[in-house]
Amino acid sequence: VQLVESGGGLVQAGGSLRLSCAAAERGFGVNAMGWYRQAPGKQRELVADITSGGRTEYVDSVKGRFTISRDNAKNTVYLQMDSLNPEDTGTYYCFADIWDTPFGAKKFWGQGTQVTVSS
Repeated sequence: VQLVESGGGLVQAGGSLRLSCAAAERGFGVNAMGWYRQAPGKQRELVADITSGGRTEYVDSVKGRFTISRDNAKNTVYLQMDSLNPEDTGTYYCFADIWDTPFGAKKFWGQGTQVTVSS
């Protein structure tokens, strides 16, 4: 299942960006969706995720600044990022846990979108 991301870019510290990620199909159902990020020289970390029922979780460093949401009808997940700082710089990857068969779900990934925050 293809996931297509959009919305990255270059922004000054204190600014905002909104990322979007659309799954081309929902198969037999979509469970959790969310975002990871990877900064240069660091491991990939989970930024935020959201269940099909709307329950959300965030890494501590983005709580109060980032908001994750989803539109189940459009198979799309969003990440609103406010009060950005240079430590938020990295490549952001969306994921979706999709039941591509009736027997189980798999994790599918977006292609990644670069977010760069200048000081």
